[in-house]
Amino acid sequence: MKKQLVFRMCVTAGLAAVTSVALMTCAPKNGAQATATPASAERGKYLVTVGGCNDCHTPWVMGPQGPGPDMNRMLSGHPSVMKIEAPAKVDMPWMWAGDMTMTAFSGPWGVSCAANLTPDSLTGIGAWTQDVFIQALRTGKHMGKGRQILPPMPWENMKNMTDEDLASIFMYLQTIPKISNQVQEPVAGMMPPGGMPPGGPGGMPPGGAGAPPPTMGGAPMPPPTGPMVPATPGGPPMPVKKK
Repeated sequence: MKKQLVFRMCVTAGLAAVTSVALMTCAPKNGAQATATPASAERGKYLVTVGGCNDCHTPWVMGPQGPGPDMNRMLSGHPSVMKIEAPAKVDMPWMWAGDMTMTAFSGPWGVSCAANLTPDSLTGIGAWTQDVFIQALRTGKHMGKGRQILPPMPWENMKNMTDEDLASIFMYLQTIPKISNQVQEPVAGMMPPGGMPPGGPGGMPPGGAGAPPPTMGGAPMPPPTGPMVPATPGGPPMPVKKK
């Protein structure tokens, strides 16, 4: 009986030791996160799909059920045949606008056009390396060292992705069909280099004392005249209508 008890204790101690070693081997070192998912083109396709890359980088067309991305031109960027010379003119409260293909965007920054992400070596990213692609999304600069990447490209979110995920996206983009489409350069807007002008987006002054009156259709809205009464108990005053 005593021998059986000793044997069971030895077996239990041995299993505990093996389990402890296994847990130590699998645990992250120095507080690091668990190992990231290995890079693969398959994962890149998943990330491109759920990330909505086709929403901006694939030209949209009108279909039987409404507008949608033209997958025959998947991720080929803003069509070269649709040259845009100047930012769109929009009135308050609007700040930005998109073109009919959903690949060009106008705002205080000017006009930005979605890039050609296909592996075409002359007009797409076929000549890019994986490191250049990752640097572009880490720094927010074209090819990692050029001009600033403009809105609405969400590079400030994508820069937080793991190297494996960014590499996966690049690997997938190298597998899609090549499309020759030279996307135009951005058109400068009213925003100076380095950020928003004083007073907020588009040079618009902040509200409050001294701010110009809001506009409707481009013309200043006249201030209310005549006696004022509350619209609702405790609500803002409204002009009294003359009978």
